Amino acid sequence: MARHRRPLPPGEAAQGAPPLGQPPMPWALLAAACFGMFAASSSGTTRAPFLLEMARDLGTSLSLVGNLMAMTSVSWGIASMVAGAGSDRWGRRPFLIGGPVAMALCLLAVAEAGSFLWVALWVTVAGGCAGAFTGVLMTEASARVVDRQRGRALGWVMAGQSLTLLLGVPLAAWIGASLGWRGVNQVVAGVAVLAGLALWATTRRPAAVEAAMRPQPGGQTKSALTGPVLRLLTMGVAERICYGLIAVYFATFLQASYGLSLSGLVVPLAVFALGSILGMVLGGQLADRLPSRRLTFAGAMFGSAAMALLLFGWRPGLGVSVVLGFFYVFVNAIARPSLMAALAEVPDEVRGTVLGLNVTSASIGWLGAAALGSWMIAQHGFAGFGPLAAVIGTLGGLLALPGRRAR
Repeated sequence: MARHRRPLPPGEAAQGAPPLGQPPMPWALLAAACFGMFAASSSGTTRAPFLLEMARDLGTSLSLVGNLMAMTSVSWGIASMVAGAGSDRWGRRPFLIGGPVAMALCLLAVAEAGSFLWVALWVTVAGGCAGAFTGVLMTEASARVVDRQRGRALGWVMAGQSLTLLLGVPLAAWIGASLGWRGVNQVVAGVAVLAGLALWATTRRPAAVEAAMRPQPGGQTKSALTGPVLRLLTMGVAERICYGLIAVYFATFLQASYGLSLSGLVVPLAVFALGSILGMVLGGQLADRLPSRRLTFAGAMFGSAAMALLLFGWRPGLGVSVVLGFFYVFVNAIARPSLMAALAEVPDEVRGTVLGLNVTSASIGWLGAAALGSWMIAQHGFAGFGPLAAVIGTLGGLLALPGRRAR
């Protein structure tokens, strides 16, 4: 007599060898989604080279201008949570197309703003518009592929963020040399419109595996927040803190340790961004090919914890520190596709809600990285970053280990 098997929670599904005859990957959609993620990330990250210029132009302090990133992060996280639930109820295309276009309009308003107050307002709204479609991007990509392709698909989508560091920021600095920070916002607005057009063109046909969108009595958010999902979201906060600590402070670490100028940071930051992209691509492969996505995540987090101790505790020279930074972000980035593929294992009718909450948890992680990093610099300097990242990475890895009942 066949024995009934209990369905496993997200992240613990049995994952053997990939089945034969998998459908082809939707590369056009994945390219459009990667470009959309690049546009969303560029809306905030490309401000980094112009903080001093913006402070002078707007007649305010550097610290206030630096807080624009925090405003963006908060609105991004809140909007992603709302849009994720909304996409499960009303469909994803309104968010995928309307989000980039609305973000473009906000960036044009930023370029025309005459005071810091108006810049802060429009930057905050632009962050909300970005959050309205980034989580939905990942939901759409996961709905277009089978389970054993989701790690690779989501890895390619997330690579758009790293491309912002590799290409977006240097291009922004080059464009800004002639057009200024206002001109850069106008250019990024054009990129956002192109992303919206690309997503419109690649999502005209509904996903073959997409279930009908029906309102759920009792609320979808409540049904999505199961114990395993909350655990995965907490793992995501830990992973984003570990990534954010180096993404936010790596340039400052190199400047403080080796006295680098802004021009001297170009190659180290390019190497850092390349490590993130390669780690994301490899992480997608591992998420689809190894038996357990949770264990893949745990191994990457334990590895990044060890690399953090080396990176911040051992400084024999600039070249070695850059290589260690590459391997730190490379190992850390391997964890992200496994986490997102595990989150996408929920039923289709709540997948948008869950992946929207994933972006919200990532925003919490970024805020935590900025706050913990500034506190650690004030208390112990960069020497404290190694133990801090190691502890958080180890905790994230331990959360991923299965309990006695999970097999």
